[in-house]
Amino acid sequence: MTKQTLILGIETSCDETAASVVRGGTEILSNVVASQIESHKRFGGVVPEIASRHHVEQVTYVVEEALNQAERTIEEIDAIAVTEGPGLVGALLIGVNAAKAIAFAHEKPLIGVHHIAGHIYANRLMKEMKFPLMSLVVSGGHTELVLMKDHGSYEVVGETRDDAAGEAYDKVARTLGLPYPGGPHIDRLAQEGKPVIKLPRAWLEEGSFDFSFSGLKSSVINTLHNAEQRGEQLDTKDLAASFQESVIDVLVTKTERAVSQFGAKQLLVAGGVAANKGLRERLHETFDDREDVELVIPPLSLCTDNAAMIAAAGTISFEQGKRSDYALNANPGLELR
Repeated sequence: MTKQTLILGIETSCDETAASVVRGGTEILSNVVASQIESHKRFGGVVPEIASRHHVEQVTYVVEEALNQAERTIEEIDAIAVTEGPGLVGALLIGVNAAKAIAFAHEKPLIGVHHIAGHIYANRLMKEMKFPLMSLVVSGGHTELVLMKDHGSYEVVGETRDDAAGEAYDKVARTLGLPYPGGPHIDRLAQEGKPVIKLPRAWLEEGSFDFSFSGLKSSVINTLHNAEQRGEQLDTKDLAASFQESVIDVLVTKTERAVSQFGAKQLLVAGGVAANKGLRERLHETFDDREDVELVIPPLSLCTDNAAMIAAAGTISFEQGKRSDYALNANPGLELR
């Protein structure tokens, strides 16, 4: 397959309507994202019905803009890649049906893409992958360690048993009275505070690469409520720093152990929480001096949901001969495999 393969990617799994044209799986020609944060902010989280309505309104314009910015016509596109899951079912349906309509009308191959595979392949837009590799996926709904031995091959070696890291951030932020999305606000406060409040770390059973953040979230809430009952005023910055320190400690320690155990040549970081400044700094501190593994973290624009990552992952499926038919449907519980 030539390096000139052009894939149109579409992403509507949550609250961003996105479309992108990527060449050869590595070169972004356009990456258009219409965010809905302002619409959901007053509700303290994503409202699925509102997200779906915005996708309906935006998806056609976003696809047209992606083609315009890439200076390509739909006839020049080799295939349409779209997120089929996981995500909000109503939101996913908009993107899937838009992709099916475009593919049918223009007789283009259709490729369903796993959202997390997309986040992992966002890294290929920066650096070529080296196998075997380990990917730390940290987003609003997912916290996973994924081993890849080749393109398109995924083995989940660790995952969250309850709250994902991003969910814990948002719930703690809500308790602290911070606006949605809470992660960036906690990260900012944590930079100004000190981790002096003792909070738990869930290591789970020996040798496990799984994660658990529900207990930590509850501990933060209890610490705050207990202080209020005693009439004490906790420093919000210190509480944010202590919470973030606990999350990052577990994430990085387990990741470092997984990288060593599986002999990974690369560590890829993926997902919205990969934009967290504290996490990025700790990963650089831990891995920059190691000669046996290369750390790759995407720029902030490729950490959050976007369609370039879907096109990048879709390119691999296209080159491997994988195709979806018009029975492709939204699959909110789609497993990575």
